[in-house]
Amino acid sequence: MRLEVINTGTELLLGNTLNTHLAFLGESLLPLGLRIARQLTIPDGAIIGEAILETIGRADIVIVTGGLGPTSDDITRDLIAALLGLPLDLDPAVEAAIKDRLAHHQREMSPATRRQAMVPAGATVLKNAFGTAPGLYLPPLPVPSPPHSLSPHLILLPGPPRELRPMVRDEVLPLLRSLCQGRTAIREMRNFRLANLGETQVAATLEPSLLSLGDVELGYCARAGEVIVRLLGTPAQLAAAETIVSAAFPAHYFSSSEHPLEFTVVDLLARLGQTITTAESCTGGFLAHRLTNVPGASAVFPQGLITYANQAKSDLLGVPQILLDQHGAVSPEVCAAMAQGALRAAHTDHALAVTGIAGPSGGSPAKPVGTVFIGLASQAHPEPLVERFLFPVERETFKQLAAQSALDLLRRRLIRMV
Repeated sequence: MRLEVINTGTELLLGNTLNTHLAFLGESLLPLGLRIARQLTIPDGAIIGEAILETIGRADIVIVTGGLGPTSDDITRDLIAALLGLPLDLDPAVEAAIKDRLAHHQREMSPATRRQAMVPAGATVLKNAFGTAPGLYLPPLPVPSPPHSLSPHLILLPGPPRELRPMVRDEVLPLLRSLCQGRTAIREMRNFRLANLGETQVAATLEPSLLSLGDVELGYCARAGEVIVRLLGTPAQLAAAETIVSAAFPAHYFSSSEHPLEFTVVDLLARLGQTITTAESCTGGFLAHRLTNVPGASAVFPQGLITYANQAKSDLLGVPQILLDQHGAVSPEVCAAMAQGALRAAHTDHALAVTGIAGPSGGSPAKPVGTVFIGLASQAHPEPLVERFLFPVERETFKQLAAQSALDLLRRRLIRMV
């Protein structure tokens, strides 16, 4: 069954609001064997009717988000009812649910809010547990213009993600499951994640073997310091693919989950019962930020230090001034001293240190912009390991690449200990 998504909302096109619906819906629909074949983002207004007409004869199911609220620009319900020639009737159950919700917040129902209880004839109401605007489901119906045509299955959802997402899980997915039963091929998706490799190298190495598995769908996604190999297939094909990927890149493959590298690192530390601290200069706390994004990180990450200035490196980490004078803050010597100082200060099992030149100025022929040193000190390895990298990119991506490389340096040490 072909499914399309129409996201309505002028704010989405003006850039005021980030459209997160597509990623959520795509991920939620895949286990049903449904793929989003097309997505369209349109402003509020009469164009909604035009967009629905364009899907007739092309789509089996259309999900429309936005435009169900109480304000003057919320006209999705009205336009689609007019398009299908359906009267809008006040639904007493919906009106009562809205009234109860407003009373809970000590508010009264206004005429504008009551509009949300107007339901097209023949529509199924989809309950909204987190807002006043219900969702709606309309089965295929004759469309007055053009004649002799049926509308697709129409699912209308409110725009706010905090309302839409629970409604999709509780109301929409069971509905779609019944509509698609026996009509879609169930395939699973797996994302094999590889750290610090190039997309071209990964594709050239893996593609022949992965495509030999049979009827699979293969794709790639390159991110800062990471390549994701995306595969759709049967469970047996995905299991075989994981063996292929891990054997081809044993030092770089770290996960087949949806989680980024920091989740793997925190999990390894937890399994070992060990801890990590950080000493950051050019990344400005971004490494600690990534670690603390992981639930349960407090068990393995007691503290981190941002030592941006040379004085902070001396005061907080005990980096000798002579090293800073002789070698500069961006040097393997200072990086090693930062890692050792962090290890002493935090009394952890491991310490990561990062120092570099994010740019756009500050570089030299010996140390161009993008140079970064990453150090790893461990209680079991008194001599710090320091690696040099060059990331000649803008500052934000530089920080992402540096943090990714630091996490991967730690991961490679930890997997040898598990």
